[in-house]
Amino acid sequence: MLLISGSVFALLLSLGATMLVRSAAHRLGMVAAPRKDRWHRKPTAMMGGVAIFFSFMLSYLLFAPKLPSSWPVLLAATLLFVTGLVDDLMQIKPYTKLVVQLVAAAGVVYMGLRLPWTHVEAVDGIITIFWLVGITNALNLLDNMDGLAGGISLISCAFLAITFLVNGQAAEAIVPALAGGAVLGFLFFNFNPASIFMGDCGSMFLGFLLGGMAMQSDYGRTRNLTAVLLTPLLILLIPIFDTCVVTLTRKLSGRPISQGGRDHTSHRLVALGMSERRAVLMLYLFATMSGALAMLVRLLGTEVSLLLIPGFALAIVFLGLYLGKVRVYEDGRPPGGSTIIQVLADFSHKRRVFEVLLDLLLVALAYYGAYLLRFDAEMPSEQFLIFARTLPLMLVVQMLVFLIGGVYRGLWRYTGVGDLILIVKAVLAGGVINAVIVFSIYQMRGPSRAVFVLNMLLLFLFVSATRISFRVLNALIVDQKRRAHPDARPVLIYGAGDGGELLIREILNNRDHRYRPVGFIDDDARKAGKIIHGFRIFSSNDVADLIRRHEIQDVLVSSGKVSENRLESLRGMGIILRRMSIRIE
Repeated sequence: MLLISGSVFALLLSLGATMLVRSAAHRLGMVAAPRKDRWHRKPTAMMGGVAIFFSFMLSYLLFAPKLPSSWPVLLAATLLFVTGLVDDLMQIKPYTKLVVQLVAAAGVVYMGLRLPWTHVEAVDGIITIFWLVGITNALNLLDNMDGLAGGISLISCAFLAITFLVNGQAAEAIVPALAGGAVLGFLFFNFNPASIFMGDCGSMFLGFLLGGMAMQSDYGRTRNLTAVLLTPLLILLIPIFDTCVVTLTRKLSGRPISQGGRDHTSHRLVALGMSERRAVLMLYLFATMSGALAMLVRLLGTEVSLLLIPGFALAIVFLGLYLGKVRVYEDGRPPGGSTIIQVLADFSHKRRVFEVLLDLLLVALAYYGAYLLRFDAEMPSEQFLIFARTLPLMLVVQMLVFLIGGVYRGLWRYTGVGDLILIVKAVLAGGVINAVIVFSIYQMRGPSRAVFVLNMLLLFLFVSATRISFRVLNALIVDQKRRAHPDARPVLIYGAGDGGELLIREILNNRDHRYRPVGFIDDDARKAGKIIHGFRIFSSNDVADLIRRHEIQDVLVSSGKVSENRLESLRGMGIILRRMSIRIE
């Protein structure tokens, strides 16, 4: 098969070309020196984009059918490759690169390629220019950690090729397959620890090429309007998401968007305690999930897509808000300003407005989702009319019950069982009131009883999920052991009870204590081997061995039940004892 043979050829050619370029870059002194606003820690060869460009173009000439729609994209992408190469060699101004990008995008539009989003040529042309320039810069910004831009490009190429094959566009599928092979060969040398970077010549070329290839899908073969609008956005979501996070945080902190910095999504994941590799792999996972959703949207009807897409979008927004509050600078905030969360915290009433608007959307999604579940994703026309007529009532009643029931008095960061019970009561009260009103209006004929039961279940799941979202993300992403302060001292916590649990939570949430918990010790042998917040409970008989192995000098006593003899034996080992205390004066 031409697609497979061509991509294998591109892969092998890229492997050899990358090795040659890496060797030449070192000989000619074309290396990236470590800088404070960059992530790498040793001089690394540049110009990996030359290997990607050469491997792809030669493979294209040998294997790809000569499609008229491809040539404008390839010529414009080549122009950006040359521009990036000049920038790598002699540093041209950001606005100069932007002008060249606009010229390249305008040239593609002039040659007849447009995103068919409005079917008004002038509007589609403007949208297409913004799309191509945006994706080009998004991938350029994403090239901030070993293997990240290359891996995301590879995943995007794979899903673009699948999209073309699903459309029956076998010839068009060869182009992203060749690009994927060229990127994969480079990625062998660019994945952590990288021995070569792609540089602007590679990231600008790949960004424009990906954006251009996404426009060549034959959207006319699907009647799903949602797929037409969202497939390219979902496939390239990670570069778009990272650009939005960087743009917002830098704008709010008063820093130029074009200025380099360690405030990208990948950097924030590392600041949470992830290793570089794990951060990059997690972004690979998000890109794969987003691409898979793009494929799913094409298979499902518009009705289901209108539920899935807002849900996925909300998950991305919450991830962005969570990462936006992460400290990525030594002083805890970007130079010259504050983080997103600090800005929001200064205006607590705005946070409440956000919560109300969010719940308004969740109430609508839950009600809509209940109809889809009840009628197997094919809502009858008469039921759709009932949904449309009763939706305003559902929104008004449920939001009033939320307000009166105290749902908006809590803080998400401290959401607990009590808050979830409060949400259950508000959802049940609102659901019952709505059911009574709706069935009275329709005189018990027409509306489905199961819809109201499903609505209450979905609404509770949606609202409670948003309230505990930050805690769930914290548990999934944060590696508390790696996130400890660099000067943190290893400590044992004596007492694996309520006091010990409270103490370790305080240590993990406040790095200023400068303690790195090794685990708990407890006199109750039944607790040995159990886990609290990821830390093991050891028997008090293991103390001497733990102190020797981990070079522990401090033991934090969280319980008043520890015998004085035990404490004296610890002091005899040269250990400093510190007691936890909670004062109420």
